[in-house]
Amino acid sequence: MRGTPGCGPLVADAVPAGLLPPDRQPVIIAARRTPVCPVNGALRTLRAHELLAPVLRGLVTELSLAPESVADVVIGNAVGGGGNVARLALLQAGLPVTVPGITVDRQCGSGLDAIVLAARLVAAGGSPLYLAGGVESTSTAPLRAHRKDDGGPEFYRRAQFVPASFGDPDMGVAAENVAAQYGVGRDRQDAFALASHRKALAAIREGHFAGELVALDTAAGTVSTDGGPRAGLSPAIMARFPAAFVPGGTVTAGNSCFDADAASAVVITSLERARHLRARDGLLVRGTGTAGVAPGELGIGAAPAAREVLAAAGVSAGAVDLVEFNEAFASQALACLDQLGIDPDRANLDGGALALGHAYGASGAVLVTRLLAQARRAGTSGTLGLAMISMAGGMGAAALLEYRLLAG
Repeated sequence: MRGTPGCGPLVADAVPAGLLPPDRQPVIIAARRTPVCPVNGALRTLRAHELLAPVLRGLVTELSLAPESVADVVIGNAVGGGGNVARLALLQAGLPVTVPGITVDRQCGSGLDAIVLAARLVAAGGSPLYLAGGVESTSTAPLRAHRKDDGGPEFYRRAQFVPASFGDPDMGVAAENVAAQYGVGRDRQDAFALASHRKALAAIREGHFAGELVALDTAAGTVSTDGGPRAGLSPAIMARFPAAFVPGGTVTAGNSCFDADAASAVVITSLERARHLRARDGLLVRGTGTAGVAPGELGIGAAPAAREVLAAAGVSAGAVDLVEFNEAFASQALACLDQLGIDPDRANLDGGALALGHAYGASGAVLVTRLLAQARRAGTSGTLGLAMISMAGGMGAAALLEYRLLAG
């Protein structure tokens, strides 16, 4: 486990014990995302940089930032074609050529890790300003192939995550492993997935996503809403889905996420610079961390990462007000929440990936975007939020964030 120290509310002429000074305290002052749409759905014609560029442009416009003031653009991406999509997207967005870009890959955790990396760069000092987040165009992801001895291509479905001696299970098989190991039955999985859809549909009706969404123009028209939540699901329909990965298993297409296309990013800088920018509020980065677990139970990775981050900050799971956890599978989401002692009803208040979809490299950044929107809706300074995600290969990442009113 590797983590960063926590940091909380600061005053101009005093730094409480254990907290970073204002010119090094990371704070997220804006966050936006595209709609999340199923693979080969409404966003199927847009490549990764075309998804991300409008989000970056929107953040710069929202805060009236001088484009040249952006120190770097840090972007997570998992199944793209390489070539540094961060640099490609920032130039597409109209940022000047003097702004560099870096693309990071920790599979499903890439978007959250990009934000964590930017936070650690802010903590190094100098009050820089970064755009950070993630993107995935699963629909346009390139075909992959190894070169055979004769020079011809040998296509493969996914990259190898761990040595073959570890088993390197597919995601669905690992979700079944977690369900069996941690006693998460089919009924609980189905009920949790159905609740995710119902929460997301309610959030859409009540306009909870309106302030965070960046509409995208496609050849078929403008896409401005999430494409995944299903109104017709019921307990009876959920019960009819057969096991999808292991004969006689409990993990089905109904209680698993679907692949998706999306982009999400944040503006992160120091508390000192945020005040100079007259930011009205933001999420202080209190702590971040990653963890490794057995690859055969990869879905449980978020739990030890979150546990260590909370312990380092001296915060109990019960004291966290908002929880956003990527719901790749209901089994692993419930297992992690059980391990942390968090009531599943408290997680993902507006629905999660089971309803909205999982856009790999973007998903971790979507979690942070959702936390800022939810904290703003509550409007209470001091609100604590926890973002966490499990990853292929047996890893997890988590970030503890604290909402603060900065002006007024």
